Amino acid sequence: MKIGFLGYGEAARAFHEGLARPGLSFVAYDVLLASDGTAMREAMRMRGAGICETIAGLADADWVFSAVTADQSLLAVEPLLPHLRQGQVVIDINSVSPGRKRETAAAIEAAGGEYLDMAVMAPVHPRKHQTPVLLAGGPAERLLPELFRLGFSAEIAGTAPGAATAIKMVRSLFVKGLEAITAEALLAAKASGCYDEILSSLSGSFPGLNWPQFAEYQMERTTRHGRRRAAEMRESAATLEALGLRGGLAAEIAEVQERLGACGVGQASGLEETVGRVLELRLKAHRAEQAG
Repeated sequence: MKIGFLGYGEAARAFHEGLARPGLSFVAYDVLLASDGTAMREAMRMRGAGICETIAGLADADWVFSAVTADQSLLAVEPLLPHLRQGQVVIDINSVSPGRKRETAAAIEAAGGEYLDMAVMAPVHPRKHQTPVLLAGGPAERLLPELFRLGFSAEIAGTAPGAATAIKMVRSLFVKGLEAITAEALLAAKASGCYDEILSSLSGSFPGLNWPQFAEYQMERTTRHGRRRAAEMRESAATLEALGLRGGLAAEIAEVQERLGACGVGQASGLEETVGRVLELRLKAHRAEQAG
């Protein structure tokens, strides 16, 4: 069995590492091969993926995992359509709205392929491909035994594409919103000189969250992955708007995540130092915006 990856970022690499075993082979294509070729090729080589110089190289894969940035999920698939084989399965793990997944499914099915909506419901590390996922779409029930055999922790959410990602998008409103509100509250506390008091108050009011470790994790996720989370939250906003609800909250969470991700703080010696460094970068960016 040959597995292909359309996009070879963190999620694809984690899935590949978890799935690697005798009897499976892997190929990968990423648009960054054209611009960031050395680093991307090395990532593929070290995991044993055959390097596809063009997207046509994915044509002989039995399954193709689509794992690109949320805003590119449909655009990335379009060049693959002329190369799809009859019955070839495209597994869309991108964090996008139900409407986007339905559009992608329609395009793939019109080209003769099969489409599986797969929603990844937790960070891909440390469990890699064994991270819990939800499935939806025509081939979900048929593919479930094979996914189990490969070690996936999968559950069917529905028969129509979009049913799995709908759960992910609504849940993300809470999860990514909690990250954003935690980070913004601590930044405001630091800026106003009441950091210790706020941290103590939150720790006392919400002891079950395990402060300050909870806040450290939230800050780490947003500063490392904020831009990707922002793209996901824009899809969450689109999901809410399509339901006749207001997507404004999700859009604002996306803005906060974008700004936090732009800081790219990385490792720090503790929560307060991280908050201080992020605050400094955020204020610098704000001053630049005001001046520009």
